[in-house]
Amino acid sequence: MKNTLIHLKKHILVLMLTLSLVGCKDLTELNVNPNNISEKDANPNLLLPTVLSGTASKYNDLSFGDLSGVVQYTQLDAWFGAHNDYEWTGGILSWEGYYGYLRDNELMLRRSQALGLDFHHGVSLIMRAYIFGLIADLWGDAPYTDALKADLGGPQYNFPKFDRQDVIYKGIIDELKQANTILSKPNGTYDVLAGADLYFNGDVSKWRRFANSLALRYYMRLAEKEAAFAKQGIEHILANPNEFPLITSVDQEVTMGYVGTNSGDSWPSNAIFDASGSNFRRVKMCATFVDRLQQLHDPRLSVWAKRVEVPIQVRASEPPNTDKIVNGVRIVSPDVVKGIPVDTDQDYVGLPASGSKNPSAYNLNPTPGQTSMNPHVSYLNDIYREAKGPLLKARLLSASEVSFILAEAAWKGWTTPESTKAYYDRAVQLSLESWGKSATYSSYIQQQGVAFENTQAQIIEQKWISNWSTAAQAWFDYRRTGYPQLKAGPSSIRTELPLRIPYMQNEMTVNQKNAEEALSRIEKTAHSQADNENSAWSKPWLLQGTGKPW
Repeated sequence: MKNTLIHLKKHILVLMLTLSLVGCKDLTELNVNPNNISEKDANPNLLLPTVLSGTASKYNDLSFGDLSGVVQYTQLDAWFGAHNDYEWTGGILSWEGYYGYLRDNELMLRRSQALGLDFHHGVSLIMRAYIFGLIADLWGDAPYTDALKADLGGPQYNFPKFDRQDVIYKGIIDELKQANTILSKPNGTYDVLAGADLYFNGDVSKWRRFANSLALRYYMRLAEKEAAFAKQGIEHILANPNEFPLITSVDQEVTMGYVGTNSGDSWPSNAIFDASGSNFRRVKMCATFVDRLQQLHDPRLSVWAKRVEVPIQVRASEPPNTDKIVNGVRIVSPDVVKGIPVDTDQDYVGLPASGSKNPSAYNLNPTPGQTSMNPHVSYLNDIYREAKGPLLKARLLSASEVSFILAEAAWKGWTTPESTKAYYDRAVQLSLESWGKSATYSSYIQQQGVAFENTQAQIIEQKWISNWSTAAQAWFDYRRTGYPQLKAGPSSIRTELPLRIPYMQNEMTVNQKNAEEALSRIEKTAHSQADNENSAWSKPWLLQGTGKPW
């Protein structure tokens, strides 16, 4: 009975603390519930899983969701406006969730400093850098130096200024350097509750690798705008491997698996807790992605996609009006498909990128509409129906991404210990290993189109492929380099892909002066049209003057 009561008290404590931390706040107020535990008594071990799980889940939802449509991994055949056509409203526009986890993280940072907990201090700096970096990537200029300080008083903290995008990037790089130093002691010398660390189970050395690898990501992010700064930063890290260890293997990747016990802790497209199955059923592979993977005979396609249930054959020998299924194949005469685009691939068929205002009808779907079950287009692999699984992970930073960054650095002529080819080949190998296809590496890397050609386009294309389910990073690379050369579909609301997430309207209202000042620094483009500066097609600082991606 005593042990039961102790466990019950612990669960109540976690629940109370969680409710106090995730309560909705805006920039004008600091909510304090007198019935909750005081923040000065908060335990960093209880804050840590909240920050880690919340950040990973939110990042995965974004990358597996609408941004997957932008970089043409997937398309939806129903409720598709935001996914296929970039008609963004509501949740994707709001950064409140990100700042909510930053507030939790800020409390963990302060408490870890007060208690002398170096592990939690270092981790909080890394997570602060990760979330602020993501905000800058998505929106551009944003509150940073004055953010998270409303409890200090003063109007500058209630209505924080928007820092320039470059200020945020350089600030988080500095914070990652601090984290690397704090976490430089050997494992076993830190006060760590392994079960609270959902990423690495308390392995401090892996957190240190995370910090330095994340710094590589942001140095390369700046490569087109501040090449000298990016070059110096990456070269310094590579010249001092003992001081700046990096992620070099799959077991060091920054991932989080799903518990799979309810809708809130399960893979987002699962059909276990979604009784209708619509979250899975509506998602289809995109033709852009499928076709390229088929051209390259990529073994990962079978991991990510399902073969068409009923392939189509058009037979000129059949009499007019023929439309029948024989041995699992739908056979039609040419007159049946006259003027209708049909993909007769017998293995995989992707939905064209925003190719229709009625995508559920594509490829002669016999049941078009909101509840369609299209047997002629490839669904995702059935693993994505599940609530959890060995491959169903939020992937915050992979080993292959690190090697692709180094391949691009070497391609640019920067000083690196190994050649561009060595990094490129290793990046491909690591991605195949991540997805359970390491045995296919030798044959895959020798194929035309995969075998090293020493071009940025090839490096980024393979990085695009490896970033499946982490579409945010593929989008950020596309914006910076213009690769792969993706084009908006004919039904999209613009003729080019979007470049940023617009500021949400309530932010423009509540923090109007600072938001408008930030907008004055954004470059309006020919595709911004009636959106003015606050458009998904306007260019933030990172893209201004680069001519990229369009």
